[in-house]
Amino acid sequence: MHWQTARFRIDLSRPRVMGIVNVTPDSFSDGGQHGTAAAGIAHCKRLVEEGADILDIGGESSRPGATLLTVEEEWQRIAPVLAEAVKLNVPISVDSFKAEVMRRALDAGADIVNDIHALESDEALRAVQAQPQAGVCLMHMRGDSQTMQGLAQYEDVTVEVGRYLDARARAVREAGIAAERIVLDPGYGFAKTTEHNLALLARQSELLKLGYPVLAGLSRKRMVGDLTGRPVGERLAGSLAAALAAVAQGARIIRVHDVAPTVDALTLWVAAGGSTGSTDRQ
Repeated sequence: MHWQTARFRIDLSRPRVMGIVNVTPDSFSDGGQHGTAAAGIAHCKRLVEEGADILDIGGESSRPGATLLTVEEEWQRIAPVLAEAVKLNVPISVDSFKAEVMRRALDAGADIVNDIHALESDEALRAVQAQPQAGVCLMHMRGDSQTMQGLAQYEDVTVEVGRYLDARARAVREAGIAAERIVLDPGYGFAKTTEHNLALLARQSELLKLGYPVLAGLSRKRMVGDLTGRPVGERLAGSLAAALAAVAQGARIIRVHDVAPTVDALTLWVAAGGSTGSTDRQ
C-alpha cells in the first residue's frame, strides 16, 4: 500500500508519523508556540530530526470557536515556513480548506493537501486536479469551527462517517484524481463527542473496506483529556495509547504533536509483530 504525493511515493507497509506544525496563535494545544516563521521553521527541522515521515503545516486553527482567516492572512503564516520545509526531503502537507491557499502551496512545492472539508468545494477540487500527482487527505466533519459542536448527532457514527468518506472519495475519483493519491481521515473530535470518538475508534477498521489508507489524528484531543482528566499539556501517555489503538485498528498514518515518543512507540509496535517499509523519493 502506497500514498502517491507530488514528490514522494510513501510506502505504508508500516505506520507513518505525520508531525503537526501549527503556525498559529490559537491552536488548542500549541497555539503561539510556533507562531513566527523562524519558530515554525525550527519546529519543522526538529520534527524531522525526531523521525517525522511527513510534516503537516497549518496556518489556521480548526478548533471549536476558532477565528476564520482570510486567504492572505493564512498564506502569510504558511508561506515562509513552507519555503524552507520543502527543502527537508520529507513529504510536506498543507492543512487548509481554502482553494487559493491550496493552489499557492502546491505551486510552492507542497506534496499533499489535507482538507478538513474533504474537497467539497469545487474550487478546492480543481486546485488538486491541476496537480498530476499531489496527495490529498479527505476528512469527515460537519459544519465549521463555529458550528460543528452542535452537529454531533449520529445514529451510528462509524457507518455515517464511512458513508460520507466513501461519497467524497468517489467524487474525487470522478474528478480524475487517482485512488493512490487519496487517504481518508475519520475526523476524531470534529463534530463528535468523546463517546462518538470511542465508538469510531473501536470500529475504525471498518473504514478500510472503502479501499483507502486511513489517517488518524487523536493527539492531545479532548477525548484524551476527558478519559484521563489531564490538561492538554499532560496528555502524552494518553495520546500514545490512542495512536497505538488507531494503528491496531488499521491506521497507516498517525498525525501527532509529539513525534519522538510516537516514533518510539510505533518502533516497539512494529518489532512486536508489525511489518516494515520505507518512504522513498521518486
